[in-house]
Amino acid sequence: MRILTTLLLTWLLPCIGQAQQSERFDQYELHRSVVYSTFLSPEIAARYGISRGDDKAILTLSVRDADAGEVRGRPMTIEGRTWDLITGTSLTFEEIRDGQATYYIAPFEFLDREWRFFEFTFTPEGSDKPYQYTFKTQLWRQD
Repeated sequence: MRILTTLLLTWLLPCIGQAQQSERFDQYELHRSVVYSTFLSPEIAARYGISRGDDKAILTLSVRDADAGEVRGRPMTIEGRTWDLITGTSLTFEEIRDGQATYYIAPFEFLDREWRFFEFTFTPEGSDKPYQYTFKTQLWRQD
């Protein structure tokens, strides 16, 4: 598990699709990034069931209570979808726990140079309020 976490964090911070982004929702701070699946080694991808390919990427999400000074992600319930100009699908999020840190990954496919839209609802552990978030990003095939 630590190998996947280390690899994801290594690639998330200088993320190629876009830099890691954060957004504030009351006291919670949501961090998101998109990384190409080809940045994972074939061994790590196989170990965790992640398909690699020139048209595949991974959305990563983490939420923390910024007012409480949390530096690690906390559990949350989350559901969402993604789409482009041609097709859309529900996202399947996998929870990753590494020590006290919790984050979520969702693999998806994309069309070259098309805008990819994301919409999801999440509720951080300890909150009774669900939050909604939408964003878009443009991705290029990694030929």
